[in-house]
Amino acid sequence: MSNKRIAAIDRKTRETDISLKIDLDGSGKQELDVQVPFLAHMLELFTKHGLFDMEVKGHGDVDVDDHHTTEDIGICLGQAFRQAVGDKAGIKRYGSMTLPMDETLVTVAVDLSDRPHLEWKAEIPAAKIGTFDTENVHEFFWKFALEARINLHIVLHHGHNSHHIVEAMFKALARALDEATQIDPRIKGVPSTKGSL
Repeated sequence: MSNKRIAAIDRKTRETDISLKIDLDGSGKQELDVQVPFLAHMLELFTKHGLFDMEVKGHGDVDVDDHHTTEDIGICLGQAFRQAVGDKAGIKRYGSMTLPMDETLVTVAVDLSDRPHLEWKAEIPAAKIGTFDTENVHEFFWKFALEARINLHIVLHHGHNSHHIVEAMFKALARALDEATQIDPRIKGVPSTKGSL
């Protein structure tokens, strides 16, 4: 592919210092320096299953809690993803994945519509996974959808292990985004009757 679908975002606030770079046409390589260990694990899975290459430096006020760092990485990932996709000419636009992980089954569906929305049909049983507050999972996905300007649906069909549930969500999102960003040579221009996305 001649046009590189790569973007980099830097975000520095009084609470966080985030640098993120993504290549949509990668091979799943990552360089992660993230102060939230569980989120780092999820980002590793995300890059591997989406076949994206990603570099993330995510430092923040984790002495308070993981919220700001998790939220701001979601914001930066969304912004970088939106930039990397570009004008969306020739892409499939839609993607979905129903992903099993042991006792858990999750469906994630995306539309790169430029109309941000998160539809969340999931309850994570545990309040914490290790030291990570699981309420931050919704926050991450919502901020990602908002900044990427995508329509994102996450449905938990069943499952009781919180780690499995969240891991299935990140893997399914990666695979759905990989599908939606694929170039289809049959598509001429932007895949919308409006003429733009």
